[in-house]
Amino acid sequence: MSRIGKKPIELPKGVTVAVNGRVVNVKGPKGTLNHNLHHDIDVKVEGQTVVVSPKSEDYDMRRYHGLTRTLVSNMVHGVTTGFSKRLKLVGVGYRAAPAGKGLALSLGYSHPINYDAPAGIELKVEAQTTIIVNGADKELVGQVAAKIRGFRAPEPYHGKGVRYEDEVIVTKVGKAEI
Repeated sequence: MSRIGKKPIELPKGVTVAVNGRVVNVKGPKGTLNHNLHHDIDVKVEGQTVVVSPKSEDYDMRRYHGLTRTLVSNMVHGVTTGFSKRLKLVGVGYRAAPAGKGLALSLGYSHPINYDAPAGIELKVEAQTTIIVNGADKELVGQVAAKIRGFRAPEPYHGKGVRYEDEVIVTKVGKAEI
């Protein structure tokens, strides 16, 4: 049995979990999230806790057991407090500006990059060089942050580009004169 999967998930006040067939619905103050369950995993709501259990003790079921428990736990955390990722723009002239529900990015190209945020994601700009991606779905927040970082990934010689705030870029040594 999975060590992570055995732990029950405590539900904070204002959060409801409903299991309809193979779909888990989590509602909270920050929104609603849904997840399709693996066919060999059961999720039961017992009072103010959620218990995830496998239908068998097979090796594959132990993997899905822990994974499903973590996904449901992330959904509960997301609808209560949410998730966020911070991005820094490093480089001369690199800046971001809010544009409706998205961003207008100047990243050293001959044209600005306009990015519209998907539903459920909030983008904030601090001081033109810091972007904050907020949302209830952890996977979607990470995906949007990775997409924005992909517009100009940090280059290895000077470290210019879009990076996560806590990311460390190990720069290469340039040409050496003899």
